Amino acid sequence: MLTLNTKIDHAESVFAQLVLPYEMRENSRLRTVLASGEEVAIFTTRGTILRDNDLLKSDDGRVVQIIAAHEPTYRITCRTTHDLMRCAFHLGNRHTQTQVGEAFLRIHKDSVLKQMLEGLGANIVEEDAQFEPESGAYGSGSHHHGDGHYHAHGPLAPIPARQKIHRPSDSKS
Repeated sequence: MLTLNTKIDHAESVFAQLVLPYEMRENSRLRTVLASGEEVAIFTTRGTILRDNDLLKSDDGRVVQIIAAHEPTYRITCRTTHDLMRCAFHLGNRHTQTQVGEAFLRIHKDSVLKQMLEGLGANIVEEDAQFEPESGAYGSGSHHHGDGHYHAHGPLAPIPARQKIHRPSDSKS
């Protein structure tokens, strides 16, 4: 079985491509099959999220390119930026994995979320698309260049050792 365990930035040649939905690309331990039928195991650093076009190398030097599978999603647009930000807020409030695009949001299909978003004035279009959600403030930060490439740069926010949640009902000391 081919074992992939090193993420690399560049390769002279690619042995194979592996098409995976997002749910599988966020697993650091995975066993699957290439299109050729060859079994492959992925062992990456915990917390690694594989993005479209990432390259993984095996101990024997073979390189496999990760391809984001097309998945059933909703593309969310709004008449105004304010309405789109409201939709983003409500999706975030529900901890919904969300892809942020140029003037649109994308989520996995979910009829309950669709109804909520339509109630906020959103236009929802069902589409099969590659799903590349944001990694979150405490995950590996990434940004999109508009050419389909994401680049990671560490956390978007400092990771608190201890976090006190302040509520209006807290007494002032």
